[in-house]
Amino acid sequence: MTSTASSRGTTVSTTDLALIATFAALIAVCAVSTALPFGVNGVPVTLQLFAIFLAGAVLGAKRGFFAVVLYLVVGAAGLPIFAGGSSGIAQFSGVTGGYLFAFPFAALIVGLAVERAHRRNVAVTAGVVIAGGIVAETLVWLVGATGISLYADTPLWATIKSSFAYVPADLAKLAAAAVVAAAVHRAFPALLTRGR
Repeated sequence: MTSTASSRGTTVSTTDLALIATFAALIAVCAVSTALPFGVNGVPVTLQLFAIFLAGAVLGAKRGFFAVVLYLVVGAAGLPIFAGGSSGIAQFSGVTGGYLFAFPFAALIVGLAVERAHRRNVAVTAGVVIAGGIVAETLVWLVGATGISLYADTPLWATIKSSFAYVPADLAKLAAAAVVAAAVHRAFPALLTRGR
């Protein structure tokens, strides 16, 4: 396995880089190919959060965080990979800006949770992913609603309440990510230890 040394003396393996890039691509596919335009306050419904939960749950905190950051950097640079095929730095100050800012931290939270359940049985791993995902979902929901409120100049509490419409679908995405992650860790038990 080839690795590259950073300025701090730590190494990043090519496997880590490939996993980060692969999950950034998965997030992009889930954002673009599944964007349904009937979301609340102009925010489309996508499978993007499923891929973000999955990145944290499969890769762990650090690599999951960096996979989402890579996705955001590529989208900000102009590749049309944000929800609905949008791109550019302006998306961070638009209606979906709060969600974009929260996404890396959602992957980080789920990743930290799954790292605590490492090498336990499938049910425990799935349960821990769901617990971490609920915390992450709360963060995404609140930061996303705050972004909508600032963009649309609407009262924050009213925006938070209207954005609650996304939560049931997001919890279904979380459950699916937990099942997939548990299966991946059962098949590849050393996957989390490589990224630490």
